[in-house]
Amino acid sequence: MPHERLLDEIPLVAILRGVVPDRVEAVGDALFSAGIRAIEVPLNSPEPFKSISRLRKLLGNSCLIGAGTVLRLDDVDRTREAGGQLVVSPNTDSGIIARSLSLDMVSMPGFATATEAFAAAKAGATRLKLFPAATYGPAHVTALRAVLPDHIKVYAVGGVGSEQIGAWIRAGAAGFGFGSELFKPDYAIADIAARARRAVETIGQTQQRK
Repeated sequence: MPHERLLDEIPLVAILRGVVPDRVEAVGDALFSAGIRAIEVPLNSPEPFKSISRLRKLLGNSCLIGAGTVLRLDDVDRTREAGGQLVVSPNTDSGIIARSLSLDMVSMPGFATATEAFAAAKAGATRLKLFPAATYGPAHVTALRAVLPDHIKVYAVGGVGSEQIGAWIRAGAAGFGFGSELFKPDYAIADIAARARRAVETIGQTQQRK
């Protein structure tokens, strides 16, 4: 999937929980200008499919746009219809993974245990979301990396911020999903942009030192 390469360039998904369609373009532009190349709109946000559609029209194929908290098959279809290319879930659901991949979308299922990680991999997912990451810590990734195939990439999501980036990458995490670290509905656009720049710069510096 050509659009999947965007996650390899900057392995950071911005999670816009609570974003509204009337503000999503300004937020998306600020994030993209700061270097973010993947944006997730959780489906428990107001009118999420409208926000996904507006982001896709604004950023086109230069940014991976999609939905989060995807729990139903029809929501995968609705995400695709809105122009989304990314499906993120808090859990491992082989049906969601299969439907996403069949529509040429990037699937990022949530997992916690080795059992769930291997189930997600068996269903075809190659990018897994450790959630909630803060509950388990970097050592959990180190242990999992000893048994997971090399092509499986683990993203730390949930309670992780810019200050923890180095520890997670050294432990074997391939990337991150940041929510409140980057966005809350009451954050000013300038604040969102500054937060995104700091995260992107920190990831880049940490990868160079690795």
